[in-house]
Amino acid sequence: MNAPTNSPMLTDGMVSLPKDEFEKLLVHVAELGARQALSEVGLEGPQAASDIRELRGLLDAFNDAKRTAGLTIIKMLVTGLVMALLAGAFVKLKLFGGGQ
Repeated sequence: MNAPTNSPMLTDGMVSLPKDEFEKLLVHVAELGARQALSEVGLEGPQAASDIRELRGLLDAFNDAKRTAGLTIIKMLVTGLVMALLAGAFVKLKLFGGGQ
């Protein structure tokens, strides 16, 4: 009795599946793996989507804070440089009484 062409076949220790069945199996296994991975990190159940959105929001806020801190440091350095140049110019022009 021959197996139908649309069912799995065992040949030389290898299982052969039709492409559509193999793709369905891959999708199913991927979903199971994703659910297990989310469960292992505590992101399971009906509120998992909102938890992930909240984590994404926190990550975005952290990235914004890093960017703002970097820009603030650059502004402080530029301001300090300009102030040093102005102080040098004032001293050079004897406005502070320190030049010769």
